[in-house]
Amino acid sequence: MEKESASPGLSPVRAPLSRIVVAMSGGVDSSATAALLVEQGFDVVGVTLQLYDHGLALAKKGACCAGQDIYDARLVAEKLGIPHYVLDYESRFQQSVIDEFADSYLRGETPVPCIRCNHTVKFKDLLATARDLGAEALATGHYVRRIEGDAGPELHQGLDPKRDQSYFLFATTRAQLDFLRFPLGGWSKEATRALALRHGLPVADKPDSQDICFVPDGAHARFIEKLRPGAVSPGEIVDLAGQVLGRHEGVINFTVGQRRGLGIGGGEPLYVVRIEPETNRVVAGPAEALRGSRVRLAEVNWLGAPDLLCRDLPVQVKLRSAQPAVPARLTLDEEGGGEAVLNAPAAGIAPGQACVFYDGARVLGGGWIRRDL
Repeated sequence: MEKESASPGLSPVRAPLSRIVVAMSGGVDSSATAALLVEQGFDVVGVTLQLYDHGLALAKKGACCAGQDIYDARLVAEKLGIPHYVLDYESRFQQSVIDEFADSYLRGETPVPCIRCNHTVKFKDLLATARDLGAEALATGHYVRRIEGDAGPELHQGLDPKRDQSYFLFATTRAQLDFLRFPLGGWSKEATRALALRHGLPVADKPDSQDICFVPDGAHARFIEKLRPGAVSPGEIVDLAGQVLGRHEGVINFTVGQRRGLGIGGGEPLYVVRIEPETNRVVAGPAEALRGSRVRLAEVNWLGAPDLLCRDLPVQVKLRSAQPAVPARLTLDEEGGGEAVLNAPAAGIAPGQACVFYDGARVLGGGWIRRDL
């Protein structure tokens, strides 16, 4: 396939009926991606992953890769006249995503399981399946752009800032990016739904998925307690000086920046400043105590030029998916770690979240935020 432009869709196919596998979650974005590629003359094969327990999947609406979504993906494939396969990846998803999610909370972190899922199950295992099916590429419905640069494909933000999903794809490797395609990167959500309507897809008006797909009703603490029985224990809530302010029922109930649910009355508003799993303590403090400038990084994935590694590099970073990027200086080491120093202090630097590096719209990579010990 040739270079993708910023305009909607892909550039003309290199050869008639080039095969592309589309990761079909059952939502409107991946369904519209399949329809667009059929429209452009590709030999499209739809693949849907069944990632977790069928009973839970059927009971939860608005989730990704759930029972109803698998059924919807099948209906879309039938409407488009393309082959469709459902693959059972439940054990891989359990090991790579769910177990890591639970362990991350027990470490006092605030994980982002969608990033783990994209990096491991979807962009590793599913990519291998696409190759086994003889595909030239794996396409997804993410709102990001893949642009051919002088040194190979680059990952860029989606043109619509309201839909950009580049934060969740920072861990995409160079090898994965070489095989991936993102046809909706230049589209708005409105244009996507209009395409789905034009093709008569049954999911054209389907709401977007919400929350964490495998956690019913967002009750992550109860989910983790069932997954790791006996691992959650009560402890103390203390102030910055170590004075006991109250007690909690488990560190998994808290995230950095949280204000509600501390159970501490009176005085100025307090926020969760730090979680210390080794002492089983939650440290609370005033809003100004949340602000910091240094972000310690681990498991860094670098997509920028190799010669920029280990330098004091000016970048913009996003510390949360919904926050705007802020200026920083980035230093990386040869071991996959590093540090970002923000130009101005920011609130809520939360271990377990991702710190994603940008040069304008281009994604240079990212890493996981780790707690300073």
